[in-house]
Amino acid sequence: MYTVVIPSRYGSTRLPGKPLLDINGKPMVQRVWEQATKSSAQRVVIATDDHRIQAAAQDFGAEVCMTSASHPSGTDRLQEVANSLKLDPHHIVVNVQGDEPLIPPRVIDQVAGNLTAHADAGVATLCEEINAREDLQNPNVVKVVRDSSDMALYFSRAFVPWPRDVEASSNGAQCSDGPWYRHIGIYGYRTAFLHQYVEWPPAPIELLESLEQLRALYHGVRVHVGIACDPVPAGIDTEDDLAALRDALTRKI
Repeated sequence: MYTVVIPSRYGSTRLPGKPLLDINGKPMVQRVWEQATKSSAQRVVIATDDHRIQAAAQDFGAEVCMTSASHPSGTDRLQEVANSLKLDPHHIVVNVQGDEPLIPPRVIDQVAGNLTAHADAGVATLCEEINAREDLQNPNVVKVVRDSSDMALYFSRAFVPWPRDVEASSNGAQCSDGPWYRHIGIYGYRTAFLHQYVEWPPAPIELLESLEQLRALYHGVRVHVGIACDPVPAGIDTEDDLAALRDALTRKI
């Protein structure tokens, strides 16, 4: 058994009010919640610091947990929810991003199952192969390097691992030379880890790369990285992303 928490903030530089933006008749956060409720999660909770999101979520029947507006990361917000719900230290909490309205329910179950199956891991997450060369150069596409046990060696915005014999840009590299993996931002945690995480100061590498998962690696926590069982569409970050999703859903009707 596990719980899904969907952190949902109103503020967004590129898409203000993103959780409540309409996607063919439903706010974005509702579409994320509906996907999460199709998983095997025992409970699905929307975590927000905004009463507009709270009201909208309650209107479509979601459980809501109000959290502090001062959290520096989504993981800190999850910890507050786990603490408020008095979850058992061994209980698994899956963080589903609030801007992924097409998140496949099977991958939510997958990340929870992977953490259950790997008692030596403190965190579980997912990845998929990179098949577009431009993604290797894109710092917004986070790369992950794994060991032989599917544990993370490192996460980076840089092109890693670096092929030694390629020129000083990825223009000479082909995806077939890899494989390289894109990190998918869904996480499974045990409640005890969340309580531990918020006690650690941000790690130097975390601040440098602006990747909070690096705090776990910095403190020696093993992070299991499975290959996603279903393709995971990228989240909605821009007006173009939003327009493309609306168009795709319209064409499906």
